[in-house]
Amino acid sequence: MVAIPIFYLFIIRPQVKKQKNQANFEESLEKGQEVVTSSGIIGRINKLEDHVVHIQADTKTFLKITRASISREMTEQYRSAEEKEK
Repeated sequence: MVAIPIFYLFIIRPQVKKQKNQANFEESLEKGQEVVTSSGIIGRINKLEDHVVHIQADTKTFLKITRASISREMTEQYRSAEEKEK
């Protein structure tokens, strides 16, 4: 009986919180933001559609990706590393 609440507190609850944070991040995406995908591609948002984001990775390189493939954690790490370099 004690195992169920412990399982919830240490496994299920943190995952649900992480999913909510990612969903909020996906909804807050705006044109011009620099983001990092889960595969490590860095680019600037060029156009937003319902579930698709167009990012510019280089001067003439545009990629069409899903919103879910943009990683909140990797984007935050990239931004903090950029700030440290300045």
